[in-house]
Amino acid sequence: FTRQVLPPLYFVTCIVGICLNGVAAWIFFRVPSDSGLVVYLKNMVVADLLMLSTFPFRLAAQLGLGGWRIHVIICRYTAVLFYSSMYVGILFMGLISLERYVKIVRHTSSSTCRSRLGGMSALHLLQSVGFARVLAFFTWSLLLLCVLPNVLLTSQLATEVNSRHCMELKTPLGVQWHRVSTLFSVSLFWVTLLVLAFCYASIVHRVYQSYRRVRRNSSEACRKSNRSIFSILAVFFICFVPYHICRVPYTLSQMPDSGFSHDTRFLLFQLKEGTLFLSALNVCLDPVIYVLMCRNFRESLL
Repeated sequence: FTRQVLPPLYFVTCIVGICLNGVAAWIFFRVPSDSGLVVYLKNMVVADLLMLSTFPFRLAAQLGLGGWRIHVIICRYTAVLFYSSMYVGILFMGLISLERYVKIVRHTSSSTCRSRLGGMSALHLLQSVGFARVLAFFTWSLLLLCVLPNVLLTSQLATEVNSRHCMELKTPLGVQWHRVSTLFSVSLFWVTLLVLAFCYASIVHRVYQSYRRVRRNSSEACRKSNRSIFSILAVFFICFVPYHICRVPYTLSQMPDSGFSHDTRFLLFQLKEGTLFLSALNVCLDPVIYVLMCRNFRESLL
């Protein structure tokens, strides 16, 4: 499965992802950052391009190219970049959902809130370009601080024997940090999923209320936004939920004192690799989100 099925799938995903995200990056260079939504989408493109840069190393390892040293490079560097890019993209999906929630559900009360508070409320700051840039910087910094020790602490002497087992390349502190950072990253995912579910449910409720009250084309904008955030939910469930269901037991099975049998560890490894490919498929599905959610992007593309 990992040597014959996954390599061609990753190769096709890499080629398609480079084409789609290359076009997306070229278009976003032309689109001004005139809203918080555009800032978040641009950062998602950067995260996808960084994730794509790790695919050639994974392909080389799966095809047996580069010898055992390619596995050391993956353990120390490219795997860390892959996961950090993935979680940055996940967090920006959560921020986009909150921004859509503010725009659609809180839109009617925005004028009242501003008049009472004399400015923008905390939620409405999500639509501000300046605040969105601050959030983007904070998001990248948080993930960098979380994953950088995984690079520094994967410092055990690498040999042909231990190169294929990343946990054996980590120091004792590195093993513990890997466990903590994994639990932290998985927690970020589940929190983001709850945020998406809340925003989507609120938007659906608002659209239903608008339809009942007006029952004409004035609710079309809400339906379009509903369709847009549904695309985020679809990508989220297809790409990330299966992987995160099996990631924690897989990580625990890799610990020296796990107590898992060899057959269980092998099964969890196969499940992890299969669901990880679904996460990598995210680089091909994100451009659909850009088309649905950003009018300027859609017009430039056409």
